[in-house]
Amino acid sequence: MTTQAQSNLLTMRKLFVVAVAMFGFGFAMIPFYKKICEVTGVNNVLKADVVENTQVDTARFVTIEFDSNHSGKLPWTFRPLQSSVRIHPGEMTTVMYEIRNTADHAVTGQAIPSYGPQLAVRYFKKLDCFCFSQQTLQAGETRQMPVVFVIGPGLPYDVNTITLSYSFFEIEGTARKAG
Repeated sequence: MTTQAQSNLLTMRKLFVVAVAMFGFGFAMIPFYKKICEVTGVNNVLKADVVENTQVDTARFVTIEFDSNHSGKLPWTFRPLQSSVRIHPGEMTTVMYEIRNTADHAVTGQAIPSYGPQLAVRYFKKLDCFCFSQQTLQAGETRQMPVVFVIGPGLPYDVNTITLSYSFFEIEGTARKAG
């Protein structure tokens, strides 16, 4: 075999290896891309608050305690109608809070949730909550407001109690009407 033929054969082998490597890279690129996006959180904007279809973990109970607070300037009474519930992770649950405006004018407030222990926020998925928007109550108005939630099955087993606390704050600049 001549030197030119050997050189051509070596070049053909290198090109074949490059073509196989390119095919393999193209084939593996989709799972690599998905894993990189999952690890880095890229392209995960819409998935953050989506509640996954989970099965109820009937072998375990978690107690959810409810608390309510409001700023001293806010003329409202605010309380959960239940102080706690005992549920299975994965079970959809609805609890009600009651709020009453004791002022002689309309007042607007916004609820801010907090969780104890802090890591519970990753597993506490609210589907409906009065905290999603501002609440305006007319003078003397009383309202019952739901919180619909699911506790994710990934909650660590050493967490048996979660406290959900809401603090209401008055939204400044809302018009006050006497009467």
